[in-house]
Amino acid sequence: MDKELILKYALQNAVKFNGKANPSAVIGKLLAEDPSIKPKIKEVYREMASIIKEVNSWPIEKQMKKIESLAPELLEKKKVERETKLPELRNTENVRMRFEPSPSGALHIGHAYVLSLNHLYCKKYNGKLIIRISDTNPENIYPGAYELIKKDAEWLTNHGVDKFYIQSERLDLYYVYMKKLLDMGKAYICTCNVEEFRKLNSKSLPCPCRELPNEEQIKRWHLMFTKYKEGEAVARLKTNLKNKNPAMREFPLFRIVEEEHPRQEKKFRVWPLMNMAVAVDDMDMEMNNIIRAKDHADNAKRQQMIFEIFEKPIPDTQFVGKTNFKDIVLSATQITQGIKEGKYSGWDDISLPSLAALRRRGYTPEAFLKYTEDVGVSLTDKTIYKEDFFKALDHFNKEVIDDKTYRYFFIWDPVEIKIENSPRQTVELDLHPDNEKGGRIFKITERFYITRADYRELKDNKLYRMMDCLNFKKKGKKFIFDSLGYNIFKERGEKIIHWLPKDENLINVMVLMPDKKTIIGKGEPLLNNLKTGTIVQFERFGFCRLDEKEKKLVFWYGHK
Repeated sequence: MDKELILKYALQNAVKFNGKANPSAVIGKLLAEDPSIKPKIKEVYREMASIIKEVNSWPIEKQMKKIESLAPELLEKKKVERETKLPELRNTENVRMRFEPSPSGALHIGHAYVLSLNHLYCKKYNGKLIIRISDTNPENIYPGAYELIKKDAEWLTNHGVDKFYIQSERLDLYYVYMKKLLDMGKAYICTCNVEEFRKLNSKSLPCPCRELPNEEQIKRWHLMFTKYKEGEAVARLKTNLKNKNPAMREFPLFRIVEEEHPRQEKKFRVWPLMNMAVAVDDMDMEMNNIIRAKDHADNAKRQQMIFEIFEKPIPDTQFVGKTNFKDIVLSATQITQGIKEGKYSGWDDISLPSLAALRRRGYTPEAFLKYTEDVGVSLTDKTIYKEDFFKALDHFNKEVIDDKTYRYFFIWDPVEIKIENSPRQTVELDLHPDNEKGGRIFKITERFYITRADYRELKDNKLYRMMDCLNFKKKGKKFIFDSLGYNIFKERGEKIIHWLPKDENLINVMVLMPDKKTIIGKGEPLLNNLKTGTIVQFERFGFCRLDEKEKKLVFWYGHK
């Protein structure tokens, strides 16, 4: 083991805690830095003990001087704002941005990236963030999504959304803009057979409907509301028929949909298509900065055409590459079907990558924002596997919660053992190794619970340590008290295990895992004082969030 690395962490811990380094804290840092030292932990302990003894003998001034020269980056003077990778906006005056999800389901990790980008920029420039729920397609709506989206967005942005809009409540405004386009001769109502229209369009030829007089166009527009059936008429924008990109030619603005809308029921039958609704909303709400996936580049051009007709300032747009999540179910259709079939308990089912589920597991908005900053803004398409995504998100979430999360013992799959000759004592452990000393008090007798996994690994005549408690040996089927001193264990110990004293006040605990399996065990009595929603760290197990309190405490597993 690198002696200089041990010295750095010993100095860091000593400076942080009035000149005295704590061996447990230092070894934790070393293991995090280099997990490969685990098999030779006894050698590392001996080396570390010698270095810590020397460091602790120095005055604080010498410790400070030494760490400043050796590893100034480890000095925790004050937290520095995380360096952002987000490029500057070109238009920074009165920034107004929007995020426009479809109400086909709850928000998930794919939405989180784009929403976080918009929020971070609005926060940076003191701008306004608008959320528009895009529900002008009555055929693809999950009724509960309206409230789910609002709740998720407010959570992720820490109530940073300036206003929520629902597009199906704005149809009258879209009709006003359509009437203006007709009056200006910039749009027309097409009743052509779809295949015939495509043939003409592919040859850059106008359809017969295009040049009909304005009076006829207005008449047809009104007939869309009363006579024409679904598929018989669409409203189209007049564009350059010679445009090299066929997708830019005469694209549709409105169509007829007979299906009942979950909110508007049968009130409307003429619905705007995405480019019309988005362009009108962006003009009306004075959006000036837009972030969108690069596969919407053609839509951006279509919307720009509408802006130019109305002589409105065109928002500055940043395009981002598409993120392809592998081995993760994000399809709203699949999830909705899974809920109907009972495969999922709801949109917050622990196995889903929805924000609702991840919130219940103990992930924080800050973790998503850190992840977004780390990814940055890039045109490059990304393929992300589940394991890699959660490895990054777990890292950022731990950064956020580690300093403020209390530690507790949870003994899963418990086995009772009796340690003969164990002295009666009171042991007090820390709620947090750095920030909350003491607080967890245990009355020790001869009987303990340890995990079955630890029990199976116990070998005869090897010295084991109950963490921060006592040392014992296994002899045949018996367990014999050996000593109390930690230094004794460091010299000849095999392994540290965690434990709970057998106590009638222990709490029955169940942890629900992301694969829906449950882990049952015993927890220390202080857990009963927690409020629902509290995040804790079960030592050697992981971060968990208390989800419910009934006969037993039910936690949702977060991550290591």
